[in-house]
Amino acid sequence: MIKERKARTGRKDTFSSILYELFFAVLALFAFVFPNVSAQAPTQIAAPLVGNAQTGKDLYLRYSCYACHSYDGHGGAGARLVPMRMTVERFSTYVRNPRQMPPYSTKLLSEAQMADIWAYIKSLPVSPEAKDIPLLAQIMKGR
Repeated sequence: MIKERKARTGRKDTFSSILYELFFAVLALFAFVFPNVSAQAPTQIAAPLVGNAQTGKDLYLRYSCYACHSYDGHGGAGARLVPMRMTVERFSTYVRNPRQMPPYSTKLLSEAQMADIWAYIKSLPVSPEAKDIPLLAQIMKGR
């Protein structure tokens, strides 16, 4: 058969030409099996979640987040939440599958509720630097 193909095409069969033919055979098979697949971008892009800080505060208190993260988001035994350095998507992903706290599934908190909690945490004031607190600055100068 190889001799016949060589005689028909007038070219030598090499490994690369066999791969070339195999590639197009697989491509044709793919087009036959998946006729409706296209390379177009999705037409609808999900809007970013925007939370409500007041609703988030209510949820923060209802689910006792303050028990580990304190009322100000950075004074408890849990991870420091203020200043919030995660995006709402990363925050939600972490809370759903955390390392050192109970997970909060979508059955317990929806994505909208998670965005509300994130918005509340983002609204909490950031603690001043030690150098900006007069008494601490004075103590630091004394050392």
